Amino acid sequence: MKILAPVLIVILSACNTEKAQNNQDQVSEEVATESAQLKAIKEDLPTIGLLMYDGVLTTEVTAALDVFAKPSEGGEQLFNVITIAETDAPLISEEGLKMIPDYTFKNCPALNVLIVPSAYDMHAQVNNSKIVSFIKEKNNETQYTVSNCAGAHLIGASGIADGKKIVTWVGGGKELQKNYPNLLVQDDSLISYVEDGKFLSSNGNLATYISSLELLEKLTSEKHRQFVESYLYIDRLRDWE
Repeated sequence: MKILAPVLIVILSACNTEKAQNNQDQVSEEVATESAQLKAIKEDLPTIGLLMYDGVLTTEVTAALDVFAKPSEGGEQLFNVITIAETDAPLISEEGLKMIPDYTFKNCPALNVLIVPSAYDMHAQVNNSKIVSFIKEKNNETQYTVSNCAGAHLIGASGIADGKKIVTWVGGGKELQKNYPNLLVQDDSLISYVEDGKFLSSNGNLATYISSLELLEKLTSEKHRQFVESYLYIDRLRDWE
């Protein structure tokens, strides 16, 4: 038995080493697979992050995507535009569109802009500490933080824009001001878009195009904004009778 004991120790040690190596290889493989599946980021371009969750209004995701994903007149990519959610599980918008986020809260890259959309019922979102914490964290690194429609409630819940002007959906200002008295809520019956420092906000829905185009001009130029507006046929909507 005295002879066998060292042999058993060596065998067990070898098995444990092999098991540990296999586990390490498996983790490395999983990380590599996840990295391969993530939407590619060009490090030299600003990154626009679009927050998503179940029940989100489709237009408030697609409008910003529509604006910032457009190339320059020369066909060059100008921004990384990514969608972000708490997990990588498929989400269903208010209108029934199934969407899969590009990144999660855990692996989201650094953002230059965070865009916070809305849902018709924001109760679940403002009471989700992970969403609120994510907005707080990303606001520390963003150049601009944008809310559309009732997304202003998430801005209010996070406390990041206390003392700043903000607007929400038409008819929602009184509720927003009551829930978050430290916000300077503007008259949504008269105002569609507000900016105060790094914080931009709009009535949401199709007015999301307003906040997106205003921000686009800030990040690029008036000329590029005009190019994107022509790309989107905005002039046809203005002249529509």
